[in-house]
Amino acid sequence: MDPIDDLLATMRIEDARYTRVTARAPWGISFPPRHLARLVLISTGSCWLTSDVLDGPRRLGADDCFLVRAGVGFTLQDERGRPVVDCEEAFVRGPGGTARAGGDGAPTEIVSSRFAFDAVAAEPLFTLLPPLFRLHLDDTAGHLLRATFDLIAAEGATGRIGAGFVMSRLSDVLFVQALRACCAEFGGGAVGWLAALRDPRLAPALRALHEDLARPWTVDALAREAGMSRSAFAALFKEKAGDTPLGYLTAWRMYRVKTLLRESPLSVQEIAVRVGYDTGSALSRAFLRREGLSPGAWRQSRGRPAAPGGA
Repeated sequence: MDPIDDLLATMRIEDARYTRVTARAPWGISFPPRHLARLVLISTGSCWLTSDVLDGPRRLGADDCFLVRAGVGFTLQDERGRPVVDCEEAFVRGPGGTARAGGDGAPTEIVSSRFAFDAVAAEPLFTLLPPLFRLHLDDTAGHLLRATFDLIAAEGATGRIGAGFVMSRLSDVLFVQALRACCAEFGGGAVGWLAALRDPRLAPALRALHEDLARPWTVDALAREAGMSRSAFAALFKEKAGDTPLGYLTAWRMYRVKTLLRESPLSVQEIAVRVGYDTGSALSRAFLRREGLSPGAWRQSRGRPAAPGGA
């Protein structure tokens, strides 16, 4: 299994909303930090983008597209210094997910899709990506992204029965395509599991590990999956992933433990067996070292009831 596929399946997009805004000068729209991600496309026209995560304002034009992590705020304006209104106020949607903002001057068309999802499940991916990431629409991944934008717009324009449902599902696809494009662009030069996955020498071992986290993996066994010597594999893995092979394995096991604690009523013992620990006590010790609290306390802090007969 590809770990990206595993992550996307686990994230469970809980809510996706698409809005096409025609903003006429003068206008300014703020997007305060909230617990959701946004994908924004400037379809026509131009505007200024400002955010605390950028080193300065950026001028955007037609076909500029960017993905913003949850918890990151930004502002769009036709000219710098314009008064701004909150996006929730500006995006009073009409038929087909359309909205209008601003005055009666030159228009800029903005497509904004917002996505709410399980933050715990998304953690391994979003911690690697920049807080605000520009996507290029002139490569293969970008062409697919643009095609999905166009499909959503066409569906909204028809007003047919079920259009809202179809647009919602296409928005889910849009988010996955955006994340895939981010992974393809960002993973090449960075250090982390994305970079390791993109290395053809390490990818077979990573996929084998993710297919069976419960297997008692050793560095020797992973090296055999990669067709490399133990020493060469360990050195290359540390260079690309920024962690040792067994440290990486522990990190992903803990990630899987957290998703199971949050999503299922399984006991700690049952979860331990699923992720490769002999006993619930062994898992609890490892979890406490890494997270600073027990699995049961972590589960309660996330509002999940304890499993029958144990945490």
